[in-house]
Amino acid sequence: MDAPEYRWERAADAVLGAAAAVILFCMMSLTFVDVIARYIINRPVRGGFELTELMLLVLIFAGLPLVSHAREHVTMDLIDRLLAERARAALERAQSLACAALMFLLTWQIWLKAGKIGAYGDTTDVLRIPLAPFIYFMVAMIALSGLVHLYLVFARRR
Repeated sequence: MDAPEYRWERAADAVLGAAAAVILFCMMSLTFVDVIARYIINRPVRGGFELTELMLLVLIFAGLPLVSHAREHVTMDLIDRLLAERARAALERAQSLACAALMFLLTWQIWLKAGKIGAYGDTTDVLRIPLAPFIYFMVAMIALSGLVHLYLVFARRR
């Protein structure tokens, strides 16, 4: 039997999904303008590559909690068909617990790296955009993904 999806789950999915859609649209628009400017008037968008890189970073890490919540990570189901339903559920919980632990380990390590990047004052080369806020965004999204996996350990299966 499917577990009910809570209102906060739908809201979080909608917010992160909308943010990802807006970022993807901005990347598409920037690429379109950059190509037109480059080939029609021979003046590419200054820092366009940097902006695309940063938007891609935001897009990927904003999508990470969505993928985690939907349980859409790449998996191999070599033994799933051989297991009983209860064993399969236990395996999924163990996988979610392992993913949560790994996400929290990554959160800690990237948090330390973000502190160093912030202390050095690292910026992009052309536009001089500070990198630390983007790294802290990565940290927040990885931590949120860890919390999602931890939630999936205790949530009823859907």
